[in-house]
Amino acid sequence: MNRSSRNRRLTATALTALAVTVTATACSSGSTDSKDAGSGTYTIWDPYPQFDQSSAWVKLLDQCGTKAGVKVKRTGFDTSDLGNKTLLAAQQGNSPDVLIVDNPVVSTLAEAGVLTTTDDNKLDTSKVDLNLLAAGQSGGKTYGTPIGANTLALYYNTDVLKEAGVDIASVKDWTSLTAALAKVKKVGKKGITFSAIGTEEGSFQFLPWFWGAGAKLTALDSAQAVSALSLWKGWLKQGYAPNSVLNNTQTTSWQEFATGDYAFSENGTWQLANAKKAGFDYGVLPIPGATGGNAAAPTGGEFVTIPVQKDTARYATSQKVATCLTSTANLYTTDTTLSYVAPTGEVQDKQTAANAELKPWVAAVKAAKGRTSDDLGTKYPKISEQMWKAVQSALSGSTSPKDALSAAQAAAK
Repeated sequence: MNRSSRNRRLTATALTALAVTVTATACSSGSTDSKDAGSGTYTIWDPYPQFDQSSAWVKLLDQCGTKAGVKVKRTGFDTSDLGNKTLLAAQQGNSPDVLIVDNPVVSTLAEAGVLTTTDDNKLDTSKVDLNLLAAGQSGGKTYGTPIGANTLALYYNTDVLKEAGVDIASVKDWTSLTAALAKVKKVGKKGITFSAIGTEEGSFQFLPWFWGAGAKLTALDSAQAVSALSLWKGWLKQGYAPNSVLNNTQTTSWQEFATGDYAFSENGTWQLANAKKAGFDYGVLPIPGATGGNAAAPTGGEFVTIPVQKDTARYATSQKVATCLTSTANLYTTDTTLSYVAPTGEVQDKQTAANAELKPWVAAVKAAKGRTSDDLGTKYPKISEQMWKAVQSALSGSTSPKDALSAAQAAAK
């Protein structure tokens, strides 16, 4: 859409994508017209309800507000609620001044006319890794800046691999990974666990293999896509992966790995603290592509955005607050708190210097890709739903990978 962000209206597509339910419990952001936009109270909404007023995160918000010359009123929402509440507030002309939102939701809010572009709000994104910034782009415009990123990689149990005679350095592609799983099974251990549940989590976990095969989300039935689903199907058939993956969330999948019986687990940076408590030696390997190299895994993490306001003079102060939150000086502490890899090379280097365990995660993030990249925007949720349905159908034995993905492509059009 090429219209000014000030004039765009909420679209039916966006409302449907976030399943908005308009109720009488609308939240007031307090961002009404102001006689002096450089003072007063500015509202911030974020998806971190776990952090209370005494947390380092909320203290940073207050500090950034003080630096900009304003007071900050912050509200934390569950991620699943935040998008809906943001759309509702926009309908009522009552948006927060600064919004921190899960990256796949950015394009939906942008298409709905809820967010200003970086051309409008003057946020500087020049230092951000381009593959991470792409998750916040739609129609050739950028709608915010990432505060940090997480993604998926393979955790591995050093003891299990040693018992099976597997050198982790030999695992470079799908063939060598499958050979490693065969050796693990031969010594009576379990191979790999992941989440293939029929939700967005299932699509999230399948995407590294899908993209690692060279497949594109606009062609779910390509030969590359079929090879990726056939890989997972083959692992179940050979007993290298458990049937429980069909119902596993990323949490229950991790719990399986934490038993110490599995060689590999596909999971994210958010499990690092649990990995250290597991009681066995572990390592992390970026997910390999079909023929080698690091597969693109989907990016998780949030964007700092500036919603459209009636009083456009407020943007200058909102930009100061957002710039403070994503500054080099603050990103290191923030991303450590959130277990994120920073979105800039400068801070990534600082993270790996302080914690060498983050090196494979930085490599994975550098190869990562936004789920709504390639200008998919609000098309992604429908594509993703058909993807996880195809995965479920093939792994359960209902249909072949080829037929499941052919049906998915037909339904996604």
